[in-house]
Amino acid sequence: MIPSSFIQDLLARTDVVDIVGRHVTLKKAGINYKGLCPFHGEKSPSFIVSPSRQTYHCFGCGVHGNALGFLMEHAGLNFVEAVKDLAQIQGMQVPEERSSPQEQERARQVKAQQASLTDVLGKAAAHWKQQLKASPRAVAYLKGRGLTGEIAARFAMGYAPDGWKGLASVFAQYDDPSLVEAGLVIVPDEPGVGADAHPRRYDRFRDRIMFPIRNVKGEIIGFGGRVLDKGEPKYLNSPETPVFHKGQELYGLYEARTALRNKGYALVTEGYMDVVALAQWGFGNAVATLGTACTPDHMAKLFRFTEQVVFSFDGDAAGRRAAGRALEAALPHATDTRRISFLFLPAEHDPDSYIREQGPEAFEACVKQAVPLSQQLLEHAAQQCDLASAEGRVRLLAQAIPLLLQLPEGGLRSQIAMDLADKARCPYDEVRARLQEAAAQGERRAGRSGRQAGAPGSAGPARGAPQRGGPRPPANGGEHDPSLPSDDDFASAMADIDEANWAAMSDPGEGWSVPDEGDGWSGGGSGGGSGSGSGGWHPDGRPKERGGWRQDGQGGKYAGKFQGKGKGDRGNWRGKRDAGGWDRAARSGPRPSLQAAQPLERAAWMLLHRSDLWEHLPHDLQQMLCEQPMPLGAFFTWLDRVVMDEGPMSAEGLLERLSADANSAEGLVGDTALIALGQRLGTLHEVTLTEQSVDDIVNLVQPLQLRALNDELELLLQSGELSDQAEARKLELIGLSTQLKLAISRKRPLVQ
Repeated sequence: MIPSSFIQDLLARTDVVDIVGRHVTLKKAGINYKGLCPFHGEKSPSFIVSPSRQTYHCFGCGVHGNALGFLMEHAGLNFVEAVKDLAQIQGMQVPEERSSPQEQERARQVKAQQASLTDVLGKAAAHWKQQLKASPRAVAYLKGRGLTGEIAARFAMGYAPDGWKGLASVFAQYDDPSLVEAGLVIVPDEPGVGADAHPRRYDRFRDRIMFPIRNVKGEIIGFGGRVLDKGEPKYLNSPETPVFHKGQELYGLYEARTALRNKGYALVTEGYMDVVALAQWGFGNAVATLGTACTPDHMAKLFRFTEQVVFSFDGDAAGRRAAGRALEAALPHATDTRRISFLFLPAEHDPDSYIREQGPEAFEACVKQAVPLSQQLLEHAAQQCDLASAEGRVRLLAQAIPLLLQLPEGGLRSQIAMDLADKARCPYDEVRARLQEAAAQGERRAGRSGRQAGAPGSAGPARGAPQRGGPRPPANGGEHDPSLPSDDDFASAMADIDEANWAAMSDPGEGWSVPDEGDGWSGGGSGGGSGSGSGGWHPDGRPKERGGWRQDGQGGKYAGKFQGKGKGDRGNWRGKRDAGGWDRAARSGPRPSLQAAQPLERAAWMLLHRSDLWEHLPHDLQQMLCEQPMPLGAFFTWLDRVVMDEGPMSAEGLLERLSADANSAEGLVGDTALIALGQRLGTLHEVTLTEQSVDDIVNLVQPLQLRALNDELELLLQSGELSDQAEARKLELIGLSTQLKLAISRKRPLVQ
């Protein structure tokens, strides 16, 4: 667990202008700085960085946050990774409160080892880049594949010459064990004999075009090598190393970050050449698995960058089998707000050959006609099923039900279940009953309760199964529920809270040109692969929307990213920044009246006992609640995830779940105040609550919405001349704030 005090100290030492300025060209604009937004394409600046607020905000796509948020948005890092990167920039050591000295020492050793290996791999990549320039044969091969020097430089491609010890000229100590550990050098158990004789230590990659594989930070962690002529294997990958795990990495993801935002979707292919060829023709949003089937880790990583994924496969039998494996990996991540599609090219083509032969327009048309996941799931389940017979239809049900259970519970699962009922010629109630029976069997086998988390990425066969943590409270239909708390009970329960505590709180690596000027290399294709299109993008998979702007920097969509906030993908709330907490020593004086409770505290209390109301709140209001300072923001984010993943629960069920999550083995990040909140709520006795509605909660938080709008408008007015989008946003903010003021004034009682 990273202490909240450390995060606060880290942000206090950080200048957001310096962090953003490493990736964006900024110019002074009044008391702020402005530049072109790195998260969407624009020609006039609408991206503002405020030194006084230590925040950034784009008035074009609405993204905003602080220094940590920028690192997460721009590099696709999770919260912990962003904290560690920022701490490294500031020269600070990240404390680990829950680890022993021995564990901390092991962690330091692992980090040092990883840094050493990435350094070794980087030196090898630089060497092979130079070798590519010096090899007319390798250059001719790439030209023949239609690649330009620009695209080769963008992907840092190289050439490993034919020779047993080519890397000996790079590393003075060729017998350094780190070369073997990095996967660059092979030490055979036994040397060959006769014609197969080879040294006891030799280069793994020889006479191959080299494709450096980068992680999301841009560090080289491995390589793929392709033979120039006929030979086996055609592609050779780095082995598994401490820094490289094929089942977790995607080739081209680092280079595709900007295009993913502009295009709005990721295109997953099966080969290195597919990625670079598609980038050559304007599809810079392409990535590739590394000789393995698509895994759940791949999907989780992709959905940190985009809301939509299109898989591209060959149309042959092998492509269909690969699509089936990708489907199963994608199902747990297929929430109602995401789109997953499957593109099948003619059997004689792969993406590289198709786009070179048919052109980018034809390939774009194929992408638009990609098969949606709902259709692919039913087609996959219907394999070897004779739907003209009763036996075949029953087999379809038996094969489809396990796939449906892997989907998160929601509208998509229900829609596919209805389509399945039509295809199997049976009532929808039968499909639903089969789903419930299979889910119950899975839970019994796993020995888990119905409240266990089913979020994507969690372990266990019951992932995605309907797992309710308690009875669903009735909708607000006008009947009073005597089991829920009253206003007086709320006031009493909040008396022990210290109110002051509530209020607290790329450029890709160096480019190189292949070849030098005058060498006359001009490959086919066009463009650098950044793609086309516009629009906001958010790493947690949601389209960017304009949100609240808080002067304390807590607001911003980066918060939803590392909390997993956003419809559909409810990750956990472990990254929320903590700037407050409970002060049990502050208990003094009589209990306050009901009016003494803060609006957000009252909203949290109401939603704890009527969690069914959460789904009926406007999305912008949900977002604003989740962006509040600790511990309330983290509580609302956690509630959002639980309700959307598992449905509304009783107050007792929520309290039990909060306690379990807060004390999980993985620990929390900066959530000491939230843990204390869970402990405090756990001490409350059963009380009653008068009937509450969505309007009651909206009325409570509207003044906070008004403040957020005014803060955003103030920032805009301080930044001088901006883009047309920003000017339009200014007028919009004025209108919204005026309407909100009027709405608030109408609800205030008249003074007698």
